[in-house]
Amino acid sequence: MAGNKVVFVAFAIEDERQRDFLKGQSLSPRAPYEFIDMSVKEAYESDWQNKVRTRIKRSDGVIVLVSKNSSTSTGQKWEIACAREEGKPVQGIWAYSDDRTSIPGVSTVIWSDANISNFIDSL
Repeated sequence: MAGNKVVFVAFAIEDERQRDFLKGQSLSPRAPYEFIDMSVKEAYESDWQNKVRTRIKRSDGVIVLVSKNSSTSTGQKWEIACAREEGKPVQGIWAYSDDRTSIPGVSTVIWSDANISNFIDSL
């Protein structure tokens, strides 16, 4: 693989710890990729959306951490819509082993090294 892939991670703020786990996993030598994430704890404004859109544009693809919190996360919904508008590949990963929430239009798989690496390698 030539160079690291840049992956934007869309997640509900309640799942920030899972995002941290994913980020830690990316530091493993077996998963040579990097990703950009944007934690937002305040109300979304146009400027925030423009900054996130810029990051999504710079990314090779988007991983969506899917959980029961996804259904009420307006920020995550916006990030997914933005990724689609920008034509970025999107892969859902279930954030928890006991939560199989679905997001319409997002293909979601179990969290495993193979599934994450396969998506990154496909970019």
